Amino acid sequence: MHQVSDASPALQRAWRQRGALACLLWPLSLLMGLLVRLRRGLYAARILPSGHPGVPVIVVGNVVAGGAGKTPVVMAVVRHLQARGWRPGVVSRGYGRSSTDCRAVLPDSPPSAAGDEPLLIARQCKVPVFVASQRLEAAQALRQSHPDIDIIVCDDGLQHLALARNIEVCVFNNDGVGNGWLLPAGPLREPWPRPVDLVVHAGTAPKGGRAPCFAMQRSLAPTAVRADGSQVPLHQLQTQPLLALAGIARPRDFFALLQQSGLEPQRTLALPDHYDYDSWQRPSDKPYTLICTEKDAAKLWRLHPDALAVPLQVEIAPGFFEALDAKLAALGSLSSRS
Repeated sequence: MHQVSDASPALQRAWRQRGALACLLWPLSLLMGLLVRLRRGLYAARILPSGHPGVPVIVVGNVVAGGAGKTPVVMAVVRHLQARGWRPGVVSRGYGRSSTDCRAVLPDSPPSAAGDEPLLIARQCKVPVFVASQRLEAAQALRQSHPDIDIIVCDDGLQHLALARNIEVCVFNNDGVGNGWLLPAGPLREPWPRPVDLVVHAGTAPKGGRAPCFAMQRSLAPTAVRADGSQVPLHQLQTQPLLALAGIARPRDFFALLQQSGLEPQRTLALPDHYDYDSWQRPSDKPYTLICTEKDAAKLWRLHPDALAVPLQVEIAPGFFEALDAKLAALGSLSSRS
């Protein structure tokens, strides 16, 4: 039997249309809009301070709540920069971690202290990664510890205006802007359209805005990976009883990608985003093979090293990287957008 447990489907459904629940919450979204405009105005007037770390800053973020696929885009950007001869570093808030200090993220850092997404970036891209509740602090610490870094990529932080930036990349998932309303009546953190430099989108390009849009295709790698680094082709798992786990913002996307790859898990379990798995108990009714995302594996492998992680592959239209290179070339002398 195919069982699905979902974390918060009702609100996500409400955000796709202007139904009864969204209309009920709409007055609160007006207040949200006022606060967003006030905050942005305070930064524009320099009443609230912002700072720049002294090397080009690329912020990859989104304007919608929940998962938009930012981290895979960050990793794609970092790898492109490396191929072009840049020496990138990455900063992040490290959402979901138990600590709030500023620290370096190493490949063997505990997920609870580093955050699952920064840890994934550090392991996969092999670049310096720093996390802090204030991203400017993380960027300054990164540069102090690694003075050879000549460009910084910020994972999330489109709304974190204290970190001045040179290039903004806005990422959208398949739902786009949803019903077009601000939180809590809709998924938007701030009004759209807003000025950004580049847009990366799954599904249909969002309406509005002047930034060039580039399509993104997501798929799963043909092989899964164990904690010891060994690999298993996905087609060899088709006859095994699979329990698919996903503690991400959009678990159903992962389950759908598994099906597109020819796998039909007997059970799927959607868990809250950044779930730590410390309290999770493995089912004893059947010898399930556990299969999960790379983000989940960073925490799940501590207790279940036999779990299989399936890497997410992201293919962005080639024009995106050409446009990004052009933006970087046009920077010339550093001039930050505050």
